[in-house]
Amino acid sequence: MNTLTKGCKAPLFSLLDQNGNSVALTDCLKSGPVLVYFYPKASTPGCTLQACGLRDSKAQLDNLQVTVLGISPDPIAKLAKFAEKQALNFTLLSDEDHSVADAFGVWGEKTFMGKTYDGIHRLSFLINTDGTIAHVFDKFKTKDHHEVVLAQLAG
Repeated sequence: MNTLTKGCKAPLFSLLDQNGNSVALTDCLKSGPVLVYFYPKASTPGCTLQACGLRDSKAQLDNLQVTVLGISPDPIAKLAKFAEKQALNFTLLSDEDHSVADAFGVWGEKTFMGKTYDGIHRLSFLINTDGTIAHVFDKFKTKDHHEVVLAQLAG
């Protein structure tokens, strides 16, 4: 796993969202910075806490012109259920082949309850409008993720 760092150019990507629409990073960057956050699996406790924190911070993020894109290897139908059940007000993207997770360096070996497997590491990237990574969020608890992001944006 070779995770991208601050100052790197973010890989350009286009993925399908929870409604089956194509979303391109380049289009999102036209309106301001983008928070790309990778999470392992929709509707799990930690991922739900993280998503709901971002949902509840949407007004503050909008004031800062930050677009939120959540990326997981879940299929579109699962993302749609997750977004509806949790009333999520931002875009979820399906990366089933984990090609975007690979490009950002967040797909790799994990261990959980004694089992080793490949999966997404929970990391977030704040991307400037010029496509460079402004900040990598790698140390946070799922319930505090939104607060860490807002604190970074506040300077």
